[in-house]
Amino acid sequence: MLDVVFGQASDPGKVRTNNEDAMGAFIPNSRHQARSHGYLFAIADGVGGMDLGEVASSTAISVLTEEFARAQAGAMLISLLPRLIQYANAAVHDRTLDREFRGRKMATTLVACALRHDQAIVSHVGDSRCYLVRGGHAKQITQDHTWVNEQRKLGLLSVDEIATSEARHVLIRSLGPEMFVSPDTTALTLQPDDVLVLCSDGVHDTMSPTVMAAIVSQNRNMDEAARELVARAVEIDGNDNATAQVIRVRSVEQVGIYRGRPYRLPS
Repeated sequence: MLDVVFGQASDPGKVRTNNEDAMGAFIPNSRHQARSHGYLFAIADGVGGMDLGEVASSTAISVLTEEFARAQAGAMLISLLPRLIQYANAAVHDRTLDREFRGRKMATTLVACALRHDQAIVSHVGDSRCYLVRGGHAKQITQDHTWVNEQRKLGLLSVDEIATSEARHVLIRSLGPEMFVSPDTTALTLQPDDVLVLCSDGVHDTMSPTVMAAIVSQNRNMDEAARELVARAVEIDGNDNATAQVIRVRSVEQVGIYRGRPYRLPS
């Protein structure tokens, strides 16, 4: 059966008094629920240029985790997760219609990872990221929905130019501003000892994937690993909120799919 351990940490940083990042998780309470629903981890980073980033991020996380818990048992995660992100987007958008928030704008990024059997489904909007660390090497799974990243894809900006660009945090996609949003979704096949790292830009902007992999690959408590990632990010820069979730895969359950339904493969 799929078995994971995780840790998480968040810090407002050295400059901001409030934390516009939010994080959440759904942890199954039984072996049956681990097979029927799986695990969910998510981080949202409220857009600081808007009025209520912390409201946007907390709304997105609460809707996503609550709807995941209510999802039909055995639902295909690759179609479920982007649908739930759409629900979260609608909820953030609708908050601007509340009397207390009317006339004010809010937006947030969101990266979510659902795990079941031997699969991880990663879906995201914005520039919060997911990395897969395997064999001590980190691979970035998500691609930022930013203006500079689009310029990079067109060959107009280099990676070095992106790192120093004043426009590197300008989002072209986020939750909240529009009634509908299109998340990018990726499926991964997991192996024992894989580590997944979800983080806001306050973490990934400050350290290389090599440093990140070195921190989370150590044989240690996952809460300690998450705290070190966040503490290192704040120490290096600290101008932004910093949030990280670290998920280590201890074992997987290999399955096959027949007519859309999973079945256990012989060991």
